Amino acid sequence: MTFNPDADVSGSTARRKGRGAVIAGAGGVGILGIIALIAGPLLGVDLTGLLGGGGGGGGTEPAEGSVIENCLTGEDANESVDCRVASSQLALDQYWGENVENYRAPGFTIVDGATSTACGTASNQVGPFYCPPDETVYIDPTFFQLMQQQFGASAGNLAQLYIVGHEWGHHIQNITGVMTQYPNNGTGPDSNGVRIELQADCYAGAWIGQMTEQEDANGVPYLEKPTESQLQDAVNAAYTVGDDHIQEQSGFVNPESFTHGTSEQRKYWFASGYQNGLDVCAQPLTLAGDRL
Repeated sequence: MTFNPDADVSGSTARRKGRGAVIAGAGGVGILGIIALIAGPLLGVDLTGLLGGGGGGGGTEPAEGSVIENCLTGEDANESVDCRVASSQLALDQYWGENVENYRAPGFTIVDGATSTACGTASNQVGPFYCPPDETVYIDPTFFQLMQQQFGASAGNLAQLYIVGHEWGHHIQNITGVMTQYPNNGTGPDSNGVRIELQADCYAGAWIGQMTEQEDANGVPYLEKPTESQLQDAVNAAYTVGDDHIQEQSGFVNPESFTHGTSEQRKYWFASGYQNGLDVCAQPLTLAGDRL
């Protein structure tokens, strides 16, 4: 359980878009194929190579998407991964609205199979990402099954919220000018890309550290205080998506190709944000590389 069962989550504006594809991997995509697909895009990759793409995917889905059905209470969010992911928007918008001047919310799309975006095609093969040109977070919840099946992550409720919080962190970096100040300068352990990702991990941790403070219109907290096992689950997710851990699955580790940071770095900055709040989250951008 993560959400307060009595919380009113009916106000989420997340929309489902896509055309119901089969989960990647279920049709025969093996571990090496999954690594090739997600080692780059996983959890908010630098998408500069796609920004001119103007979308992908076919079909004639409604432009506005469809509502997430049966998503009214925190109990619904605890029982349904789609509702859980969609409902996290309410707490995240409230949190960042209190911490960022002139905050504007990102769009939020729950991907069903695949859908076109300003950054190319969103799907569970690509993984969760934030697209700066359309200021939208895209998440296919079946991706959490890939984390479990292909990388051994527990990927429970709080881990899922960590991933959503990480992508929201990229939106904050975009609207506050961090992405402009620290543009893509290639890969490697000291690259801007790694620093951006570690800061987003810190942002996610800071939000989770205060996630019981966001309330619905009736004063009911959206989320309950995480248990120790839930926190370990979120830390496990951070560890699982480290560059070194992902590369180890294919038998090599090349630090000069890192885009997100090592497993230990990702764990550290998530935990640092959780324990210390937003005040420490500027540090990944400015610390010397050997201190990241």
